[in-house]
Amino acid sequence: MEKTDPAHLWKLSYRLLATTIASASGEIEALGLEMKELFVLSAIEDHPHPAALAEQLVIPKPSVTAYLKRLEAAGFVKREIDNEDLRRHRLTLTATGRKVAHRGVAALSEAFDTRLGRLSAKQRGELAALLETMSEG
Repeated sequence: MEKTDPAHLWKLSYRLLATTIASASGEIEALGLEMKELFVLSAIEDHPHPAALAEQLVIPKPSVTAYLKRLEAAGFVKREIDNEDLRRHRLTLTATGRKVAHRGVAALSEAFDTRLGRLSAKQRGELAALLETMSEG
């Protein structure tokens, strides 16, 4: 298989993500979260409605609902009727939820930074530009 083959590149990308997540999972679990719950928690401030959250995270709506019930029960999230549209719920992080989300994202960031440390500053810049290009809709 050629190094530039899309399947090979996808496997490398997946392995990078999987090993980064695995190395941070102990810290995330110590915060009382599953990894997907951290992803949900960390996206709430930018996407405060459950449907938008599901779309952004590419997670089925029923799964997001289940994660939100758990996060709400743990005291990390509050769900309220949206005053702008009474048919929708608006999600907000509690102070504890904000702190836990920050710590969890920091743990993932540190794990990823370990891998980024293998790159020069120039390579990091190139990687950032490439990822931005690839991530565009």
